[in-house]
Amino acid sequence: MKIEKLVKELSEILAEITASEDVINSLTQKVHPDYKASAKNLIRYLILRSYDLRKYHNSLSDLGVSSLRSGEGYVYSDLSNVIRNLNLIKGTPFELYSDVESIGYTESRKLLKKHSYRLFSKTKKEKFTEIMVTLPDEAAENRSLLKKMVKAGMQIARINLGKGDPDLWKKMVKLIREVSDETGKRIKIYMDLAGPKIRTSPIEIIDSNGEKKNAIAIKKGDHIILAKSNGRELDPVDKQEELPYKTVKIGVTLEELIDDAKIGDAVYFDDGTIQAKVIAKQTDDLELVIHESYKSKIGSLKGINVPNTRLSLPALTEKDKQNLAFVCANADIVGYSFVRTGSDVKKLYQELDKYEAQELGVVFKIETRDAFENLPDIILEGMRRNKIGIMIARGDLAVEVGFERISEVQNQILWICEAAHIPVIWATQVLENLAKKGIPTRAEISDAALSVKAECVMLNKGPKIILAIKVLKNILKRMQKHSFKKKNELRPLHVAQGYIRKTFSESEAKVMPH
Repeated sequence: MKIEKLVKELSEILAEITASEDVINSLTQKVHPDYKASAKNLIRYLILRSYDLRKYHNSLSDLGVSSLRSGEGYVYSDLSNVIRNLNLIKGTPFELYSDVESIGYTESRKLLKKHSYRLFSKTKKEKFTEIMVTLPDEAAENRSLLKKMVKAGMQIARINLGKGDPDLWKKMVKLIREVSDETGKRIKIYMDLAGPKIRTSPIEIIDSNGEKKNAIAIKKGDHIILAKSNGRELDPVDKQEELPYKTVKIGVTLEELIDDAKIGDAVYFDDGTIQAKVIAKQTDDLELVIHESYKSKIGSLKGINVPNTRLSLPALTEKDKQNLAFVCANADIVGYSFVRTGSDVKKLYQELDKYEAQELGVVFKIETRDAFENLPDIILEGMRRNKIGIMIARGDLAVEVGFERISEVQNQILWICEAAHIPVIWATQVLENLAKKGIPTRAEISDAALSVKAECVMLNKGPKIILAIKVLKNILKRMQKHSFKKKNELRPLHVAQGYIRKTFSESEAKVMPH
């Protein structure tokens, strides 16, 4: 593309951003002062990304100026500098709009660091990505295990309020505080609200040998009756010898699903390993047909995802509200599960205000299609407080948006959060095989390396969790020398130095930078 056309088209984009300043100021009016510049940059980024910028990248790179590929955190100054440099190349003057407040690259990094330090209560000495670990039940009493986790590199202890009970959680908190004092390391406590997680009801059947089972055999083509259990025990299997398929009956923990689902809606069980579709609907149940199954059994309390169904469920359940008193008294950070809209954020903040919990960090878990599509609203509403973050809950999110799209979607979440200078937690199945079996897969090592783009990485529990923490810490330490967000950090490469020493003569090598 010719330089004249580049200047013309990019100037038009800059003019639109500039003309939107009144709207931007209005949209960010109620944002916390610490996030004002970040909120404005986020909206400018969204305006910029409403254009197809691909046609400019290569032409800008050829001219030796920013290609607009990695300026998420400083949109206005990046675009302005590109246009100014293009005009300098042309030999024509360019004046920046003086009344537009903007931030540059260095300031954008400072803001992200400041917001990360505040959310995770970090000191300036702690430069590396935080490591969060989900606590197993035994961490309530096993002091030795907890100490080993801390010494291995755990900085944030995650307590899942969707499991266990207040007595267990209290024991965990008490032991974390004691171990933190004993080791001299400040361990932050993160608590996940359970939210309206939809699961299969408990299953208990007696097999032909008289043994109790909590799973039912299924296969592709079988039918499932998903029913409102209302506390009743359901007969799990209806024998239909004359049909080529069998029908199993299973209860659901949140009965609103039955009311809200429509014929044709997708229903996924157990992280998408069993995929079905609604083919009939009654008042108290749905009939599904399994069109894909990667497992031979469907079990008790397995997660259910309905990506096409608009659920009339509150993100904040009554149980969550009851647990908030405990959270506000004991946690450093709360995770808001299944948040879908900016309105959901308001509702949580209203509840937190009752406890005057202004110092509590809040992390919004992006785990549904709605949450992803409403991410800008969630962030801007969240910015009314100054200790916030985003978790990419990749398990549920992958089922919701599709496994083919999850890589694209998680990158978009990272970009939007970078534009807002908001810390990100990279979660779900990180080094899962290593934590469970002690042997990592190549794919999960690559995934862990990518997690350096986030400000915190979450590991789940497992028998080999100490090893997993150590490996993750080592990977993050190495990768942070090579990259920051989308930008590569060019430290000296040993392979390059070795080649130079080997190939060039000693006199020539002396002039080479080492």
